[in-house]
Amino acid sequence: MTRSKPLVVMVLVVASVALVGCVAGPNTSVETADAQGIVAGFWRGLWHGAIAPLTFLVSLFSDSVHVYEVHNNGAWYDFGFLVGITSYHGGGHAARSRSRRAAAA
Repeated sequence: MTRSKPLVVMVLVVASVALVGCVAGPNTSVETADAQGIVAGFWRGLWHGAIAPLTFLVSLFSDSVHVYEVHNNGAWYDFGFLVGITSYHGGGHAARSRSRRAAAA
């Protein structure tokens, strides 16, 4: 049992580092796209929403990491971001389940 604990910690650290590598970039200018000319769309918004809690923690200690990508295509990025962040918290289903359990008790 004690050998598996370091392995679990190592897997969590590697997964965290991999997730941090995909965070939103630095927001230097709202008018231009990022260095490669890429504007974030729905799928990047979904990803950034899914990793938003981890990104927020990293952004507390780093000035170059931001939770939200300003170089986006507008409503589709916003929609993806919202879907991603609500999926992290279980969406509306988790809240509905908790309220049903509380009403039954």
